[in-house]
Formats: sequence, structure tokens, C-alpha cells
Amino acid sequence: MSQNVNESDKFLTDKICVVTGANAGIGKVTARELAAQGATVIMVARSRQRGEAALADVKTSRGSSKVHLLLAALSSMAEVRQLATDIKANFNRLDVLVNNAGAFFKNRQLSPDGFEMTFALNHLSYFLLTNLLLDRLKASAPSRIVNVSSGAHFGSQIKFDDLQFEQKYRGFAAYSQSKLANIMFTYELARRLEGSKVTANVLHPGTVATQFGAGEGVMSWVYKLLRPFMLTPEQGAETQVYLASAPQVEGVTGQYFTKKKPVRSAAASYDTAAAQRLWQISAAMVGLD
Repeated sequence: MSQNVNESDKFLTDKICVVTGANAGIGKVTARELAAQGATVIMVARSRQRGEAALADVKTSRGSSKVHLLLAALSSMAEVRQLATDIKANFNRLDVLVNNAGAFFKNRQLSPDGFEMTFALNHLSYFLLTNLLLDRLKASAPSRIVNVSSGAHFGSQIKFDDLQFEQKYRGFAAYSQSKLANIMFTYELARRLEGSKVTANVLHPGTVATQFGAGEGVMSWVYKLLRPFMLTPEQGAETQVYLASAPQVEGVTGQYFTKKKPVRSAAASYDTAAAQRLWQISAAMVGLD
């Protein structure tokens, strides 16, 4: 998959990587490729059954025993906190954190904490898990944080007056906002981590043919029509594997990548005041000082 496997192998030897949403799609491929490059990989999944099946597949396909499974429903902030506790209790360092878990919800749902589900899973889980693991990432530096966003963020704004879409819910608008939040969080995080040797980058994986968009309604029809033209999970995972493992991006931070290249994200994502406001609101929502 990588054109610089030997160089990446050297970087990942004896490194510990966490990949959320690792039971399927680009998350599973990412876990598999990082394991192939010599890393100890902690796969995070919500379902024990699907997680264990993915774990067995990654171990078998890459001949690695250095792959582990932790369970967490990341829409629950209590489970995010428990996941961070489990990671720190069982592993003495953390070199790479790949925040990959996410979903699209056609209808408005509430998380266990009473938050709109898209915002809770796609943004707040990234925000809380990363912050809870920052001490371990800093202690293991140079280390990397890789956040998976989407090109769907273009055209979106952070709806500070209705952040959780209580007034009028539109699934794609909620999803787009969450993906913009991923980028703004990454840029603000990179600013706050300046000088720490912990890098934070964000990416668009491309339009990938996974079960992510294969739900009901209009989105499912669009998905079926476009599927023949979509990327495979292996192709979709290339950029996040690159950001997690490539020596070429050592020290690179606060960038938005697509096709393994840094590009400009939407203009709204560079609003530092809005990013700081989003950070403060997110911290209050998850009870983070």
C-alpha cells in the first residue's frame, strides 16, 4: 500500500497506535496496514462480535500478534473516558492516535448524554479522547494525532445558535457541521500543541465504498448510484496511514490532507475565534476543564 514501506517500518517499530472505528472499512484497513509496518495496534470497536472478527482478520492477514481490541461506544462520553483509562492502564506509551470512528444519521437521535448523536460521535468523541490521552502522547513525543474528516465540510458553518439541530434537523447538514468541527478542532489543537513535538493533522479520505452511506432514503440511492465510482477501503485509508506512518510528515502539523497532499480546507475552518469558541463549548459539554 505504501510506497515507502521500509522507511515507514522504521518509524513504526516499537510504536503504539490507537485506531477508533477499526472493525470495518477504512478503520480496519488502517489498523491492518499499521500492524504490517511493525506497530502495536489498539483497535477500538463498539461491537464485541464485529471487533473480534476484525481483530482475528488483521492478525491473520498481517501475521502480527501485536494487535489488541478495546470496546467502546464512542457516542457515550463515559465510555470515551473509560477507553482512555484502559489505554493508559495497559500501554505505557502512545505514539499515534487515529480518530476515525464516525457515522451519518438520517434522523435526529440523542446520545446517552443527551447530545445530538452526530455531534457527539463525530466531534465530541474526538475532542474528549484526544484531550484525555494528551499527557501520554506528549510523554511519547514525537507523536501524531490523525483526525478523519470529510470533503463534506465545504459549505458548512458551525451553528452556534443551534449546535445540536434542535430547531430543524437535516442529516447531511449535521454531518457536514461535524466534519467542519473535526477540522477546526485539529487546527486549534495544533496551535495549542506548538513546541510539544505532538503533531495534529486532519484529512479527507475520499468517497469510499463502505457500508457507511448504505442506509435508507435518498442517501442510500445516491450511494448505490455512485458506488461503482467510489474508492476501495484500501484506497480510502491511504492518506490516514500515510499521516500515521510516513517519515515525510514528521513535524508537519495543523494541515488538511487529501490524496496524501496538504490542501486548503473551507474558508470557515480557518476562523480562529470560532475554533476557540467551539473548543470552549465542547469542553463544557464533556466536562473537561
